Amino acid sequence: MPVERTEYKGNPLIVLKRNEEDKYPFSFGVGKARLILENLEEIKKFVAEIEKAA
Repeated sequence: MPVERTEYKGNPLIVLKRNEEDKYPFSFGVGKARLILENLEEIKKFVAEIEKAA
């Protein structure tokens, strides 16, 4: 998965793409990155539950 670093209005962002042609990449800054890291286990549980139900 391609990962890029950029900025928006002077603030650093990380951009996650499914592939190079991804029209709708997922981008976020440091604040949301911290929130994701603090809740990584819950995110993993969420994904596992949804995949199990599918």
